[in-house]
Amino acid sequence: METDEPNPPHKGLKKGLYLFPTAFTAANILMGFLAVLYSVRGFQAPPDAAASYYDYAALFIGFAILFDTLDGRVARMTRTATEIGVQLDSLADVLTFGIAPTALVYSWGLGGVFSEKSSAHYFAVFILFMYLMCGAFRLARFNLQATRPRVLIEGTAKVDKKNFVGLPIPPAAGLMASIIHFAPQPLNLYGEDTARFYGILVIILLGILGLLMVSTLRYTSFKTVGTGRTNIYIVLLVVAIGMLIWQYSQYMLLILSALYVSHGVIWYLLSLLTPRRKEAQIESQV
Repeated sequence: METDEPNPPHKGLKKGLYLFPTAFTAANILMGFLAVLYSVRGFQAPPDAAASYYDYAALFIGFAILFDTLDGRVARMTRTATEIGVQLDSLADVLTFGIAPTALVYSWGLGGVFSEKSSAHYFAVFILFMYLMCGAFRLARFNLQATRPRVLIEGTAKVDKKNFVGLPIPPAAGLMASIIHFAPQPLNLYGEDTARFYGILVIILLGILGLLMVSTLRYTSFKTVGTGRTNIYIVLLVVAIGMLIWQYSQYMLLILSALYVSHGVIWYLLSLLTPRRKEAQIESQV
């Protein structure tokens, strides 16, 4: 006599699949945690040894971007995305791509360049905090748009799977980390005038990244990459880029991160030149 089983087959396996995205998120948090520790250790270390700590901290942020990318893809592939996973991922991003990069930038550059009681130092700390707040706001907006994909306010850009609204916080942190990976030597070792000049450039860059995160510029999400018939070409491209990163990580990571951060601005400027954009501007003025 056949009896109905209370649980369908493989339910235990299905429940176990939910651990895979969480494991990648936990790895993301671990990388952010280590990046903060190595940043603090580099600030305390002798000048000749500080560069290695900063380089490791920057690499930890780079690995965190990889884990952050994988946890979302794994969740979509295994259909194990959950609300708590989305919230946990955002909390992890605040640590890894918000607090960790600001701690690294302060230890590597701004903290040693500007005197602690100077107005420039206070302004640098303020910019770091604003960068962190812009990143937190960007994550909160992303979560809201993910749960409520409709237009909330008239004029708010619609959400689609192919694009992000505003610069995501991982690429912003990745650009800062790639710069430090390219030149891990503390800024205060370049000489007083040169160090202050580089410090000002870092402050300007942080301000620009913060504005891009809270902007409505479109950035490619790459969520649909690899889902079509050209998977083999995508795999070959990823392998080629991976090999180049392995051989020339200092140059490739800086180039790739700079290209991604700038492509949203370039995309927007090019859209202003299209006839459709011009017609929409004329109609809005009428």
